[in-house]
Amino acid sequence: MLVLLPPSEGKAASGRGAPLKPESLSLPGLAEARAAVLAELVELCVADEDKARDVLGLSEGLRGEVAKNTELRTAGTRPAGEIYTGVLYDALGLATLDTAAKQRAARSLLVFSGLWGAVRVTDRIPSYRCSMGVKLPGLGALAGHWRAAMAEVLPTVAGTGLVLDLRSAAYAAAWKPKGEVAGRTASVRVLHAPTRKVVSHFNKATKGRIVRGLLQAGAVPRDPAELVEALRELGHVVEAQPPARAGSAWSLDVLVDEIH
Repeated sequence: MLVLLPPSEGKAASGRGAPLKPESLSLPGLAEARAAVLAELVELCVADEDKARDVLGLSEGLRGEVAKNTELRTAGTRPAGEIYTGVLYDALGLATLDTAAKQRAARSLLVFSGLWGAVRVTDRIPSYRCSMGVKLPGLGALAGHWRAAMAEVLPTVAGTGLVLDLRSAAYAAAWKPKGEVAGRTASVRVLHAPTRKVVSHFNKATKGRIVRGLLQAGAVPRDPAELVEALRELGHVVEAQPPARAGSAWSLDVLVDEIH
C-alpha cells in the first residue's frame, strides 16, 4: 500500500543534524527536478526578500520564512515525519506509533512537496516554506514543473498494490495516477455527514486517524474494495464510488457526524 499525503504549511524548526544531502533522499528519479526548485528558491530568497515573500504568498508576519529558505543548503535536518506538523500529522502521531507501525509508515507513506516533489517520512530535510501552489519566476507553476518527473517515477513507486490518495487538490495536480495504477487508487474525502460538506479541520484530522488506524492494525488492503472493508472494520462510515470508466480512480467518502 502506498499512501499519498499532503505536507503541512506549518513546520517544525530545522534540526541539529547534518545539512541536507540531496543524494540521500528517496525517489532519486526526482533529483534533477528537486535541484532546479532548490536552486531557484534559494536564489530568490537571497536576492529580494520582498519579492520572495510575494511569490511565496507570505504575509508580513511570515517574513522570517524567507530567511529560512536562504539557509536550506546549510541548515540542520530532521526526518520529514518530524518536520511536518499540523492537524493531519498531529492525528497521525508518527512518534507514538509502535515499532511495527513505524516500519510500515516508513515503507508506505509518501509526502508531496512543492520543494522536494515527494519524500518518505524518514528522509532528512530542513524546514522550509514553498507550497505546490507557488509559481517561481523561472520554473513557473510548481505543479506543472513536477508533472513530467512524477509521471516517470511514481508508477514504479506505486508497485502493484493499493494507492490511497489523501492529498489536497494542489498536490494532486502534480501527479494523477493513470491507466492500471488509477484502477487501484482510492481518493478519499471526509464529509460532515449532516451537511455533506468538507470542513478543513476535521477533514485533515480524520485523514490522520485513518492512516494511523491502518498502520496500527497492520492492514494491507490490496485494492480499493478491500480498503473500504478495512476502514469499516476500523469503525468508519464509508461510501464508495467505483470508477465509471477504465483508467479512473475510486472515490471514497468517509462520513463524520461530529466536527472535532
